[in-house]
Amino acid sequence: MVTVLAAQAGEVEVLHWWTSGGEAKAAKSLQATLQAKGHSWKDFAVAGGGGDSAMTVLKSRVVSGNAPAAAQIKGPSLQEWAQEGVLADMSDVAATNQWDKLLPTVVGNIMKYKGKYVAVPVNVHRVNWLWANPEAFKKAGAKVPTNWDEFFAAAEKLKAAGIIPVAHGGQNWQDFTTFEAVALGVGGTEFYKKALVQLDQATLKSETMTKVLTTFKRVKSYTDKNAPGRDWNLATAMVIRGEAGMQLMGDWAKGEFISAGKKPGVDFVCTAAPGTAKAFTFNIDSFALFKLKNEANVKAQKDLAAAVMSPEFQEVFNLNKGSIPVRLGQNMDKFDDCAKQSSKDFVETAKTNTLVPSIAHGMAVSSAAEGAIKDAVSNFWNSDRMTVAQAMDKIAAAARTK
Repeated sequence: MVTVLAAQAGEVEVLHWWTSGGEAKAAKSLQATLQAKGHSWKDFAVAGGGGDSAMTVLKSRVVSGNAPAAAQIKGPSLQEWAQEGVLADMSDVAATNQWDKLLPTVVGNIMKYKGKYVAVPVNVHRVNWLWANPEAFKKAGAKVPTNWDEFFAAAEKLKAAGIIPVAHGGQNWQDFTTFEAVALGVGGTEFYKKALVQLDQATLKSETMTKVLTTFKRVKSYTDKNAPGRDWNLATAMVIRGEAGMQLMGDWAKGEFISAGKKPGVDFVCTAAPGTAKAFTFNIDSFALFKLKNEANVKAQKDLAAAVMSPEFQEVFNLNKGSIPVRLGQNMDKFDDCAKQSSKDFVETAKTNTLVPSIAHGMAVSSAAEGAIKDAVSNFWNSDRMTVAQAMDKIAAAARTK
């Protein structure tokens, strides 16, 4: 019996950047699932929030013919890797496990290249959240905002009470996350789609974009001087401790609150970013599956893909990560109110066509255009001299990057 198992057991090497508290726990649950099937897990974790450093490492590995079994890649980048001919066809696993029925069409299409699955989705993150510390708000006599006017009114009160109004980490992807929340809240979903998904030049230079950029820059005045270079989870910790009142960040932030033993609705508030209650910016983590030569490792890779989509893993992983299951019809009983709200909104916005891909998190446009726009947005955020008109021109020019 032992020899049979040994013959089938393979090694699965997984490149990811889940290294903070809630994320690390989530990664361990997948590792345990694979080890239970007799495979060995080789962790290939690269720290650094948005995963930029991980991609650099991955490219060099693939070029040298030493690709891992799976790597955390998502959105249009999946298509870019697939075009290189380095991803494995997972159609057999998908058919056996009925992925087409279990995934919303918009999600399934992102995971496919020329009609074949080359990646497996792990979860759905809602990006347009505002996190708040109720004690800090109580101390400041402020109310949690639902629109941008209320946001600035609350920020003023928090500031007057000696609390940092907005916890922010000055990294370009965090600036971009704030920017897209403002764009959605000020402009609405149609503006967001035209400007940040279709990259329509007229919309990028519109009166609405002037309002978006003015509001965005105003948010910066309520962050602290130590923000530059700060990791996102350290900004979340400021809200957890009550040093800061609120943070604009995706629902991975919730994993940090939970890890710190905090309860939603009691110790922290999760609410849609100002003006975005009826919209949903999605960020879907997924594993691209690379072509492997070793047969035992291919078997381990297929077991990994099947395990990721299993209801058991979807539950345990997303409970730890702060995200929601990507499977339709998943039982949400064990999830907290933030996740239940997120799941409900995900289903509803899919029906009303107000479910939009996050540009800040690699879901909306090519990596080249995303990188160029992200740089333009951060330059504006960090500059004391750049005008709104100049920023608008730079963003519109960046959007033409191919």
